[in-house]
Amino acid sequence: MDLNATLLVQSFTFLVFVFFMWRLAWPPIIKAMQDRQAKIADGLAAAEKGSKSLNDAALKSEEALKVARVQAQEIIGAANKQAAQIVDQARQDAESEKARIVASGHAEVEREVTQAKDSLRKQVGELAVAGASRILKREIDTKAHADVLNELAAQV
Repeated sequence: MDLNATLLVQSFTFLVFVFFMWRLAWPPIIKAMQDRQAKIADGLAAAEKGSKSLNDAALKSEEALKVARVQAQEIIGAANKQAAQIVDQARQDAESEKARIVASGHAEVEREVTQAKDSLRKQVGELAVAGASRILKREIDTKAHADVLNELAAQV
């Protein structure tokens, strides 16, 4: 065998090997590679979609937080306004209660002054009777002279 014949036999064998590989082994390998490539592409697409969803969710949550903060500020403002109204109402109630108590006190003082005047009138009447009794050196009948005493008390 010559070098050329060996080379031709080896080349023929190699070509038969390549032909069988191309017909039998190569299609499943290509299919497996294409399936793997599709899975990788799907995974990347899902990851991109997940990343976009995450960004969208983050934006929505930020927006929801902003809305919640605005609502919280509105609620706090309304609560402060209501608290101020309650304080003002309590102040007005206290002022009216104060005015009522002062008016009641004035009425009580007026009543006591009237009672004191009536008491003083009686005492002045009794003193007048006692004084007149001493002047006349006799005792005056208080029942008989009640009208005189009432007139005297009214004048005083």
